[in-house]
Amino acid sequence: MIIEGYFAVFDSVYEIAPGMSESIASGAFSNSIGGDVRALINHDTTLVLGRTAAHTLELREDTRGLWGRVSVNPNDRAAVDAYERVKRGDVSQCSIGFEIVSEDTDYRDDGSVHWTIRDLKLWEVSVCTFPAYAETNISARADQKAEIEKRRLQAWREKTVKKLKGDHDGT
Repeated sequence: MIIEGYFAVFDSVYEIAPGMSESIASGAFSNSIGGDVRALINHDTTLVLGRTAAHTLELREDTRGLWGRVSVNPNDRAAVDAYERVKRGDVSQCSIGFEIVSEDTDYRDDGSVHWTIRDLKLWEVSVCTFPAYAETNISARADQKAEIEKRRLQAWREKTVKKLKGDHDGT
């Protein structure tokens, strides 16, 4: 039993909140592929499907995005249930858990902000019922309120500093 597909697709735009969006750039996973990453069910750390260190999760980055394959443990009831939900098409996408290492910030003319993630530390991939990035086959990211508020405040600070310095291109 295998679950496979794209856990993330490059350049897919995710609206974090009104006026705030992000996307993942090609190459963003290149520093994470060799790390110890877990495959989970809906980001639940008690429901592990596979792990790169155990060779039950395989990940690779290609021109489309982050592709992965999980070998499902036939003795793990939760894993088999997840496999069956994917097989039926009831669950067909995923999400990812990560920490941003570097990103570009684009302050747009309409007042919105877009972040392009250039490098990240991947912690986990999840077979997910409600993904953030709809374009993925089995991918996305959980939206976390504290992180959104932190990023909103950082964007406001950067924009304000640019204005104070007389750089009106950042408006």
